Amino acid sequence: MLKINRITAHFKRTDGAEIAEAAMVLPLAFMFLLGIIWFGRAYNIYSTIQQAAQQGALAAARDTSATAGNNLPLAANVDTVVTGILKASSIDPGQIQQWEANNPTPGVQACPPPAPQPANSCSLTGNNIWVCSSVLLNSSTQPAQCGAMVSFRYPYQFYLPFTSVNMKTFTLSAQAQSRMEN
Repeated sequence: MLKINRITAHFKRTDGAEIAEAAMVLPLAFMFLLGIIWFGRAYNIYSTIQQAAQQGALAAARDTSATAGNNLPLAANVDTVVTGILKASSIDPGQIQQWEANNPTPGVQACPPPAPQPANSCSLTGNNIWVCSSVLLNSSTQPAQCGAMVSFRYPYQFYLPFTSVNMKTFTLSAQAQSRMEN
């Protein structure tokens, strides 16, 4: 009986319980904090590439001449706009991946005649950004809306140890379009 009392007295003591609790809780709290940081960065990159694509589409849709001369900017100029926005947010433009090798933008159609701009053209820039000009944006509206479209993809790799997403690369897609002004 005396031995049992000693054992129960030993287990009733709480010496070191705080350390054991902290050892169990701190790694979980640290993983939660890391998750917030990495998902926040993924959202930041997604938002930035969407903004870059939108600004690129705006640049592609604008006439570069002082008079209405149908002078669309070169794809290299659109590339400069997109990469400038990415660099401003510390995103490496060298990691940009093209939308698709054979099909730059699914469902792209040329503007119906009489198109206000030159014929439909899609070109790939040096940074793997597809720039399409004089494309039909919305076939359901009358008159048809013609414009420019910019599309690309950007890889993002998570670093969350002990999770299923650790070291996995996700591809974030950016596609934007803008109506051409006459």
